Amino acid sequence: MPPESPQKSRGRPRKAAAQPGAQVVYRAPALDKGLDILELLATQPEGLTRAQIVKDMARSPNEIYRMLERLVARQYVSRSSSGDRYALSLKLFAMAHAHPPLNRLVNHALPVMDDFARRAEQSCHMGVYDRGNVLIAAQVNSPRGWSFSVQRGARVGLLDTASGHILLAYTDSEFRQRMLAAHQPLDGEVPVTAEGLAQTLAAIRAQGYVERDSAQSFGVVDISFPVLGPDNTALATLTCPYIRRIDSHVGPDLAAVRACLREASVALSIAPGLSGVGSLGAC
Repeated sequence: MPPESPQKSRGRPRKAAAQPGAQVVYRAPALDKGLDILELLATQPEGLTRAQIVKDMARSPNEIYRMLERLVARQYVSRSSSGDRYALSLKLFAMAHAHPPLNRLVNHALPVMDDFARRAEQSCHMGVYDRGNVLIAAQVNSPRGWSFSVQRGARVGLLDTASGHILLAYTDSEFRQRMLAAHQPLDGEVPVTAEGLAQTLAAIRAQGYVERDSAQSFGVVDISFPVLGPDNTALATLTCPYIRRIDSHVGPDLAAVRACLREASVALSIAPGLSGVGSLGAC
């Protein structure tokens, strides 16, 4: 069943999320209220008026006003120039990318991705698992100027993208179930059955990578490899949305680009023996 649009969900009291089976020991009503506002605004790209927030959260105007003023003062929420609409600022985005492990991974990956883009004449992006879907943590364009790219900071589907399938294929079964349980369909997501997904993941593990027509864009071939950690689970995924030029310029073909991307993924991986990534020849 497709998710309700954010507009249709307004008018219902929001409740603080709880993990299944978790026992609430301590309560912090003010913190819950602030987090509820942030989560609500995260679903509203155009922002909401204070009256809309009050209605959705079923709280008094005074307490919502005080909390919004604090969130604005701390720069988590921005107020429109007219003063009647509130939206998330970029502070949470900046904080996510300043998180030390992710920041170190991105800093380590960018030179390798730059080298791939130069040799392959294609763009590439790095995806990491994030709250039930995939976050594009880094992206590099082709130096040739002709490429297809996915913006850094974008969230893409877990169940219908090459990046998502790689992350699901290269994790243990327990964490895979947690990933699937946390998944929320994104706009335009292509439905997949549980049986079809299981077959896809088994094929990926056997082959060691993904190479197939994009499920989102015509004329694009997605090539994706895992960046493996010490336990052969995916820390991230490197993906190239390959497009073939048809003018007089002759660039690297699909096989050469695939080999370059594998080389890049191996360079970033720290798994012993790299048993999950098959040999594809030299770039």
